Amino acid sequence: MNFSAFVNDIENNKWNVFGTEVYLNGELKHSHGDTTGLHDIYSATKSIVSIAVGIIYDEGLIDLERPVTDYLPKEKIDTLPEQQLNRFKNVSIRRLLTMSVAGFPFRPEGDDWLDYSLNCEIDPEDRGFNYSNIPVYIVGVALTTILKRDLGSFIEERIFKPLNIISYEYGRSPEGYFYGASKMRLSVHDLSKIGLLLYNKGMYGNVRIVSEEYVDLASSRQQMNREGGYGFYIWKYRSGFSINGKLKQKCYILPKLGIMVTYLSHIEDDSHDLLDSMEKNILGIGPEEHQAFKRIAEMEEIYDRVSSGNKDADDLKTLEAYYTSNDWKFDHSLDEKGLLPANLKCGVLSEDGIYNILN
Repeated sequence: MNFSAFVNDIENNKWNVFGTEVYLNGELKHSHGDTTGLHDIYSATKSIVSIAVGIIYDEGLIDLERPVTDYLPKEKIDTLPEQQLNRFKNVSIRRLLTMSVAGFPFRPEGDDWLDYSLNCEIDPEDRGFNYSNIPVYIVGVALTTILKRDLGSFIEERIFKPLNIISYEYGRSPEGYFYGASKMRLSVHDLSKIGLLLYNKGMYGNVRIVSEEYVDLASSRQQMNREGGYGFYIWKYRSGFSINGKLKQKCYILPKLGIMVTYLSHIEDDSHDLLDSMEKNILGIGPEEHQAFKRIAEMEEIYDRVSSGNKDADDLKTLEAYYTSNDWKFDHSLDEKGLLPANLKCGVLSEDGIYNILN
């Protein structure tokens, strides 16, 4: 780990990073910049809503498989046209948590966001990944209805207070609901506390805030997407997971490596330069590792051809040579360390799988 080189990259490239922290085995090891001032965390707010869902789930107040209509204000549900009511009756809380409902625009609009959201022409039959702020907002309304109290104050009491987060800001919808999709401001250090809560499977210090069962659900691959998977408002990242917000608000949590990296920034381009620097200098992912990822992808294509019976004359020879090479040993070690990209298939690294094909 070379934290100084990471900081040098930030400063030399003039990346607009407010502050960053690196934790090793749950302990703060490195920090740079402003880690205590408030900054917009954008969609990282969604992961905090997920934790609130978990607390309510642990108390038996919400069933993730029930339709969201069971938890929304009755006066709103009673006035929905029959077609819309039937659409939303086919949408469970789980579907909203995993962004697996097609048809939602990116964000709610108008003077009544709940009316707007419930009148979207969604397609409950389409279960593909459809990222939107609206599912989080609807879940927040559902939680408010269940609790019969403001969700913002619930988060303050049940999440922020035990984490000793005392400085924060958050926004609301025009109707006054806590807006859980964005509009929150936290410090780098306090976002790290959210990450540590998840890293420690729901514990912070000696206090249990949310169950290990829920953290495992929320941080595992519940919905596939091009990035490699999505949980309950938490993204898969390599062998671990991450809290993400636009303009590169990040908390990368890698329990297998014992590493957690948090940074808040304002970087509007789509480059991966900051991430590449972090991975190189903090995680140790350099050219040799990137070459290995490419090699694994190529071997996966051959492995799939052989498995499906569409192999050509050289495929088995190529796989056998790979399996007995130092390249395979190196690639396998990356898998063991948890460094493979979340969206990279790696069946070719299974000893049993290769053995069965070659024999």
